[in-house]
Amino acid sequence: MAIPRSSGILLHPTSLPGRFGIGAMGAEAYAFIDFLAAAKQSWWQILPLGPTGYGNSPYSAYSAFAGNPLLICLERLVEAGDLDPVDIEGVAMAEGEAHFAFVQGFKERLLHKASRRFWNETATPRRHAFDRFCLEQACWLNDYAIFLALRRHFKDASWDRWPEPIRHREQSALHQYGTELAEAIRHHKYVQFTFFEQWQVLKEYANRHGVGIIGDIPIFVAYDSADVWANPHLFHLDAEGQPIMVAGVPPDYFSITGQRWGNPLYRWEIMQEDGFSWWLSRFRANLQLTDLVRIDHFRGFEACWNIDAKEPTAINGHWVQVPGAALFHRLQQEFGDDLPLIAEDLGMITPEVEALRDRFGLPGMKILQFAFGEDADNPYLPHNLTRNSVIYTGTHDNATSLGWWRSLKKPEKARVRHYLGHNGGDMPMNLIRLSMASVARLSIFPLQDVLGLGDEGRMNIPGKPSGNWGWRFQPGTLDNKAARQLAELTTLYGRSRKHRFAD
Repeated sequence: MAIPRSSGILLHPTSLPGRFGIGAMGAEAYAFIDFLAAAKQSWWQILPLGPTGYGNSPYSAYSAFAGNPLLICLERLVEAGDLDPVDIEGVAMAEGEAHFAFVQGFKERLLHKASRRFWNETATPRRHAFDRFCLEQACWLNDYAIFLALRRHFKDASWDRWPEPIRHREQSALHQYGTELAEAIRHHKYVQFTFFEQWQVLKEYANRHGVGIIGDIPIFVAYDSADVWANPHLFHLDAEGQPIMVAGVPPDYFSITGQRWGNPLYRWEIMQEDGFSWWLSRFRANLQLTDLVRIDHFRGFEACWNIDAKEPTAINGHWVQVPGAALFHRLQQEFGDDLPLIAEDLGMITPEVEALRDRFGLPGMKILQFAFGEDADNPYLPHNLTRNSVIYTGTHDNATSLGWWRSLKKPEKARVRHYLGHNGGDMPMNLIRLSMASVARLSIFPLQDVLGLGDEGRMNIPGKPSGNWGWRFQPGTLDNKAARQLAELTTLYGRSRKHRFAD
């Protein structure tokens, strides 16, 4: 889509405040949208919404299509009649941190109670809506529901450790477990129905207030996911279902051994033979939930770093070309020439990757924290940007802008001050102003920068296996003063025009 000159804030819903230990699709989410509207922001950018697996990472999910049950609002379930008010009385967890383990346990218990009540009710409009949902989402929902039921049945074991007949999806085994676990399967469908029901109402509220949602599609999927179990022919797996080739990136300045991510690689030739149907379904599902989508690791659509699964590091991988142009051409046939996508084109970018991005008119990403080297030709400096780009002060993988500023050495700070033309005393608002003033059509900044937070507000440290993704902002910190300050900058730099996201 042709992104109008506008701006927005990056905040994953888990980072919202609330008394139940994690952000959710409740009153706090609606209040955040109200703040965005008051601050004249046009966009709310989020991370992937999938059900998180290893390390609570949004980029490691049990499904590329499903929603995260942890985001379901319990108060909304009371309003819908699936829970009693007493069910959530007396529950209050500390703010400022996502309590993933505790929330997982207690929310799961309440969701089971809610689903039992839902099924015990006589026919209602919501029951009819549930039936429509299951029909419309059947391409992924059935496999996902039985996948989760089987995982619990086999004591949370990864699918490659299940008995061979169900591991290989033999029809007799699917029928046997489908019958045996019918109640659990139905429960997981109810949970997804509830997630989508609440999210669509939230999204419609945002759109009515002139706020669009920017989603996120990780290029790869987790091995232990319904996607791989249900579609093994689309991935480089051996006869036992084990990965043959896995994803990563080669050695660079930051890592002498590269990064071995471990995601199974796609069999692109198989995907292309059937017209990329799995990818079409994936983009279609994401664009039902959001108005614009960021594609993570865009360079992987030009070539992937293939690592033999037996290799312990990424050193001995090699680049393999993939039919990215054919995929994006197919997406244009489905969604129109003006694709509603943002290319995350950071890292080791080649002219071929840039050509693929530009061929389909996709805006790339520019990070201000990467801009202030000694070279005036640095592509992240505002004077070098093109209009068809998205400028960020930083992303979820970076330090907060204040944390970044504090970490700079004196010569580096001097270069920043020299570029700004003043002493840089108002960090991180200086970077927000700089991004707003740039020619880039879209300016995005994490909420942590709006709040002026340091290292305590960091969301993720790449390569750190645990302890990430838990930051939440404190209730009451988004006040009228912050909204007015942002609104003034947004108006000053011509980013406050009204945009329509829904008819």
